[in-house]
Amino acid sequence: LKKKLGIRQSMSRRGNCWDNAPIESFFGHLKDETYIKSCLTLEDVQKEIKQYIIYYNHHRYQWNRKKMTPVQYRDHLLEVA
Repeated sequence: LKKKLGIRQSMSRRGNCWDNAPIESFFGHLKDETYIKSCLTLEDVQKEIKQYIIYYNHHRYQWNRKKMTPVQYRDHLLEVA
């Protein structure tokens, strides 16, 4: 199916878990902080995920990013550089 859709799988060498840690953390938060199970249609799921991504990037503070949101931290790094 990946080949048919033109998708290339991205994987590091075996046993290297660190490359997936950030996205695994994000999906863990997504599952804990959204109400996907109450969605009745695909459009409901898409809307819930889109709203969560906006919340995550613009309003959800990250302890490991100086207590800034991802957007604030990115802007901070651009100012410093």
